[in-house]
Amino acid sequence: MAGERAAIRYAKAVLSLATDKNTAEVVNADMELINNTVEQSKDLKDMLYSPVISSTVKKAALLEIFKGINPATVNLIDTLITNKRTSLLAEVASKFITLYEQQKGSQIAIVTTAVPLTETLESKVLAKVKELTGKETAIKNIVDESILGGFILRVGDTQYDASISNQLNKLKREFTIN
Repeated sequence: MAGERAAIRYAKAVLSLATDKNTAEVVNADMELINNTVEQSKDLKDMLYSPVISSTVKKAALLEIFKGINPATVNLIDTLITNKRTSLLAEVASKFITLYEQQKGSQIAIVTTAVPLTETLESKVLAKVKELTGKETAIKNIVDESILGGFILRVGDTQYDASISNQLNKLKREFTIN
């Protein structure tokens, strides 16, 4: 929880700086790249969390991996390394993307499903979310086989859980109470 609050603070600071310098869109592209790269690379994630690897090695590796990023993004990496918070890099990137979308007047809907969404299903979800919120929305699909079926939709602070595992848990609670 403390890490999440810190990530939000870092993300807000970078967004404020990027907005002041009119580079928010470029920094957002950097953050998407960082978020996706860290999410897809177990080795990179392990390096960021490792207390054994020195700060200078982490910095050199990150700057090599993310060549050509905006100076505001480089400053973020420097700050996280100085404060020994490199483990927050992906979370800061994720929070930045969310804050940037909110600033633009759009939002990200996170849809967790047991199988990847098809294009037709994705367009139906987008239409429904726009109808409910009145805002432009982008979808991020997370595949989690443990929900068995159905979906979990999270838009901002609102979550709708229509997963099979949730329904089974509700039934289980009903039978154990009665």
